[in-house]
This record gives sequence, C-alpha cells and structure tokens, in this order.
Amino acid sequence: MTTINDFDFKDKKALIRVDFNVPLDEHFKVTDTTRIVSAKPTIFKILEDGGSCVLMSHLGRPKGISPEFSLEHIVDVVTEIIGVSVKFVNDCVGSSVEEAVNSLEAGEIVLLENLRFYDEEKGGDHEFAKQLSKLGDIYVNDAFGTAHRAHASTTIVAQFFEGKKCFGNLLAKEIESINKVFKDSEKPVTAILGGSKVSSKITVIENILDKVDHLIIGGGMSFTFIKAQGGSIGDSICEDDKQELALEILKKAEEKGVKVHLPVDVVAADAFSNEANTQFVDIYHIPDGWQGLDAGPKSNIGFSFIIAQSKTILWNGPLGVFEMKKFAKGTIELGNAIADATAEGAFSLVGGGDSVAAVKQFGFADKVSYVSTGGGAMLEMLEGKSLPGIEAILT
Repeated sequence: MTTINDFDFKDKKALIRVDFNVPLDEHFKVTDTTRIVSAKPTIFKILEDGGSCVLMSHLGRPKGISPEFSLEHIVDVVTEIIGVSVKFVNDCVGSSVEEAVNSLEAGEIVLLENLRFYDEEKGGDHEFAKQLSKLGDIYVNDAFGTAHRAHASTTIVAQFFEGKKCFGNLLAKEIESINKVFKDSEKPVTAILGGSKVSSKITVIENILDKVDHLIIGGGMSFTFIKAQGGSIGDSICEDDKQELALEILKKAEEKGVKVHLPVDVVAADAFSNEANTQFVDIYHIPDGWQGLDAGPKSNIGFSFIIAQSKTILWNGPLGVFEMKKFAKGTIELGNAIADATAEGAFSLVGGGDSVAAVKQFGFADKVSYVSTGGGAMLEMLEGKSLPGIEAILT
C-alpha cells in the first residue's frame, strides 16, 4: 500500500482529494470540524517536506453553481485548524485555477471551489479528470467518505498519475483498521450491529460471519429476529418480510460456529417520546401498545460480559434511540464496555453514522482504537466490496 510516507514532496505540488463535506448552519458556520481535523496530518507531512497543497473537495449536493454550497465558507476554519493561511480559488478547473496553482510556493495551500458545481465530477468524466490532473505532481487520495464513488476526483484522476499516486494518512488508517478486523484480527472477534433495519445490514452480516466469533444484534433490527422466533414484540419496529431471512442468518451463524447474542430485555415505552411511560420487560413478551426503544439492564450486563472477553471489536449501529435521553443507556453502557476492553488492549473500530454520532456525543471518541470517518464507504467495506477510490491507487 503506497502512502504519502513513500514520497518526498519537496518542491512538489500535491493534488489532494480531501473530504471537506462538513455540516454548515444557517449562517454558513461549520458545526463539526472532524473531517477537516482528520486531514491535517496529511497536509502537514507535505508542507514539512517542502511541498505545496492543492485541496479539492465537494460540499453538499448542489445543482450547478450554488453560492450556499461554496467552499469559500470554510476557508477561515481550514486556515485556523491547519495553522497556515489557505488561499481560495473560485473554480476547480481552467486557466485561472492553473495560474493560481502554478504560482504556489513551497509551504502554501490553495483550496479549490466545490467539485460538484460540475456534473462531470459525479459522472466520472475523463476530460474533467484530465483537467484536474494538471494541478499537481503527485495525487493523494485522503477522502475515505467518498472512496466508494467512482467520481472524477476520487477515481478517474488517478489514471493520470502512474507511479505518482498514494493514500493520505487518513485513508491509509481507514484501510488498516478494517484489515485489523477482517484480515489480521486477534480472536475472539466480536461485531455489534445495531440500528433499525435488518435489510440495511444483510450483506454486512453475511460477509462478517466468516470472520467473527460473536455477533451482537441490537437496536430496532433485533425485533425482527425475536418475532421470527415466536416472540411477542408489541408495537416495536419490525420488518415482517425479513423474518425468514432472520432465521436463515441464525442458522448460518450456528453452522459457522458464530454465537449470536440478542437482547433479552428492553426498555419498553408506551409512545415514541422522551416523555413516554417506560418499563423493563422481557424482549419476547412486550405488551401490546408498548414498543422496545432501548436494550434493558440484563442485556447490557450480558453484552458487556462478551465485550470484556473480546480482543477485536467492530461496532456499527446503536442499541437504542440514543437521541432521547430516556433510551440512551444501552448505547452508553455498550460504549463504556468497549472503552474498557480497549484500555485492556483490545482493538476497537467504530463506524457508521449513528455509532459515530453516539461515540462523539457520549465522549468515547478517544477511548476506542479508531472512529471511521466514512458512513457509506465503511458500510461497503464491511459488505466486502472493493471501493473504486481505493482500487484506483492500488492499481
């Protein structure tokens, strides 16, 4: 795997695909700087070598040129985080951009305008990618969040940098972390899959059954498994058309020697609300008019026991509706258990939008081994798919 550490960037211009698709409030202020902070080590290495950086990214889903999606809104924040004044050019291809890039000196950074102002970006247009390729001597992909897209800036542009393309620090870490779970894992390996729907995790489950020893299934998706086994789940969320599939998954797991752990009790509520009445009930006997919205205390103890014995842990999806305080305890207890296991030497990888949000909200980000920055890309890697943005560097 070729990374930025395999190159000396002295007097070189690095064309870096970063993922600065950050959330903005109504005043165009960045509300979460994680993705910018994550790109800092790669940018620093290039500047310290004596090179310069040409940063390209998308922001949102604009329809043509849309001022509200301009990357100019984030220039000050990027400057503040990197600690180097960042220049901005209000286009990403063309003579004015080439001029701005050519005048860059060692130690300088320029941020290009939103790539998605051009339809050619998402279309993976060859000519557009060729124009982008004129802006750097070495191509660096550090955008894991878009590595599953065969876009011009993430995949096609790499064709123009034979022998001069590599992964940035962030993307390299993402690949290493997934490999630590799937290829170089220390046993026992435990995967925790939560969230609301079995259908969104089917391929993930099928792919990981050969790699894990324990599979904890929580969140809303657990009710499909419980109902399939004859349990009464009250008004809990359920994919009735996936019950047969749930039974097949349990059978496959048994055949492969994987122990599946479902919640044994839940925090049931009489409404989907933080003000609802609640009670602890056996997950197989949830009364009508009540719905399970979090893992119960017995489940939390059982899950923590499994995690304490694990050497490799993958967490994708919460155990309850953690956005509501009343139903956050299962997810918090799970986070505590993973943090404790990590402190004892286990490797823990957290990925998927909701899990990442929970980890940040409850202060676990520094207590696990790695928090993935890419939701869709992470999911596709867990499904065993090869990502075009990664393949473009490897080939």
